[in-house]
Amino acid sequence: MMGNETDYQLLCEQMEEMLNTEYWYVSAMSNAAALLWQFIPDINWAGFYIMRHGTLHIGPFQGKPACIHISPGKGVCGVAVEKDEVQLVPDVHKFPGHIACDAVSCSEIVIPIHRRETGAVKAVLDIDSPLKDRFTLEDREGLEKFCRMLEEKLIW
Repeated sequence: MMGNETDYQLLCEQMEEMLNTEYWYVSAMSNAAALLWQFIPDINWAGFYIMRHGTLHIGPFQGKPACIHISPGKGVCGVAVEKDEVQLVPDVHKFPGHIACDAVSCSEIVIPIHRRETGAVKAVLDIDSPLKDRFTLEDREGLEKFCRMLEEKLIW
């Protein structure tokens, strides 16, 4: 691997092994955040926000302390929930309503995670980088595959 490429196949294989032994969302997301932190270069935050009572609440993560609550439609995570679609943001400073939990962050990717039984957005994966244009379509595809594995296995 060169530059900021990530071996998503290996990342997913390791996560799948962990999910084969633990399905509870808190434990699984804790290990998932640690794996992402280990595998993905040039990031400064990797973790999850979990929907609870109509609002995103901070979940397991790696990085500096972050915002605790995010309303749907607010910031990158809230827009991902409201639109139920991936947000790949090359420059967060140009994103309307961006919530700056860490002033060092320059780019971000957020992927909705759905509850298997209902299809409703139950959480988001949020990854930040201090580099502009850090996340590529390859990152998006690899991370979407990673999140689909979580959707299939997690017990809420």
